[in-house]
Amino acid sequence: MASSMRSLFSDHSRYVESFRRFLDNSTEHQCMQEFMDKKLPGIIARIGDAKSEIKILSIGGGAGEIDLQILSKVQAQYPGVHINNEVVEPSAEQITKYRELVAKTSNLENIKFAWHKETSSEYQNRMMEKKELQKWDFIHMIQMLYYVKDIPATLKFFHSLLANNAKILIILVSGTSGWDKLWKKYGSRLPRDDLCQYVTSSDLTQMLDNLGIKYECYDLLSTMDITDCFIDGNENGDLLWDFLTETCNFNTTAPPDLKAEIMKDLQEPGFSVKKEGKVLFNNSLSFIVVEA
Repeated sequence: MASSMRSLFSDHSRYVESFRRFLDNSTEHQCMQEFMDKKLPGIIARIGDAKSEIKILSIGGGAGEIDLQILSKVQAQYPGVHINNEVVEPSAEQITKYRELVAKTSNLENIKFAWHKETSSEYQNRMMEKKELQKWDFIHMIQMLYYVKDIPATLKFFHSLLANNAKILIILVSGTSGWDKLWKKYGSRLPRDDLCQYVTSSDLTQMLDNLGIKYECYDLLSTMDITDCFIDGNENGDLLWDFLTETCNFNTTAPPDLKAEIMKDLQEPGFSVKKEGKVLFNNSLSFIVVEA
């Protein structure tokens, strides 16, 4: 008898591997790179005006690839200005990778790095205990708000940390993506985990409106090649299934009717496009820029 479905987050190494397969099979990082190249310079154009040091806070900085892209844009905008870059990241493994990346990257001389192994709410609690809150010139929260229990309170807190001309950049899946449809239709039938919640840019902009916080939202198309998900016994497909459903060994533990239903939907236009024999899941991203 097959074991029952359980959350992917309960098996850390499998989660890490399925996430790696997601990055390998999607245009996620290319999509972010495009935003950093085309839009970010205009967004950060005034964050360091009349400042001798630029303070940047990375919430959920992961292994640092996107962080370093952001830092290079800030350096280009403010040549020679000292940058203080602090990273809040709960995974020790990711912090180690981030440190290794910094060690082998050139032109970081004017940047001071500090890492804090904690979640954003642990950081928030630690800061609240201090009498004086540190202000920041740029805060970014990339693909991490799914792991926050109280999103409006988190947004309000980090918004209160913005210095003059400062901005927050939030990246998460778009309300027009396949994720939105997948979560709305199947969320209640998949093993939920306290660690993660289904939230898209549509939910987030609603929260920001309710808080009366000003923002701009940009959407960029991204896709994930899920063709292997339709090949029986394909290891890559199995790991992508896990990532899509946030379920450990979904392919072998899911009730057959549930799997058949999701399999059919994943090929529908609202979820994916078919191109040159491939099935490309809509992984579109929203880039939300919050003003001070």
